[in-house]
This record gives sequence, structure tokens and C-alpha cells, in this order.
Amino acid sequence: MTSGMIALAIGVMMGLCVFGTAIGQGMVASKTMDAMARQPEMAGKLQTAMILAMALQEALTIYGLLIAFMLVGRI
Repeated sequence: MTSGMIALAIGVMMGLCVFGTAIGQGMVASKTMDAMARQPEMAGKLQTAMILAMALQEALTIYGLLIAFMLVGRI
């Protein structure tokens, strides 16, 4: 594979990783805020679940970044 194709693949992959994570985290935060507004007494449990969900989504983005770094080594 040529270095130009690898560089293009890195750019597309990171763009999709970040875009997907941003959409997912926005949806998680929105739905959590809706749930907290409906049931304020559950705010603590909902916040914990939201933080866990966002951490898992962020981990997927970090895995994408790791793969990008591995591909940069091939250029």
C-alpha cells in the first residue's frame, strides 16, 4: 500500500471515529438530562451510568487513535 493511501485511510478513519463518538456522547448526555428532568431523585444513578457510557465510547476513539499511530509507522 502506498504512503498516500495510508495517510488517506488514517484521515478517514479518525474522522469517522471522532464523528461517531461525538454523536453518541451527545445522544447519551441528552437522554440522561431528559431522564434527570423527569425523575430528579434518580440523578445520581443516572449520572454514574452516563459517565460509564461516555468512558466506554471514548475508549473506542482511543483505540482508533492507537490504530492510526500504528499506521503512521508504516508511512
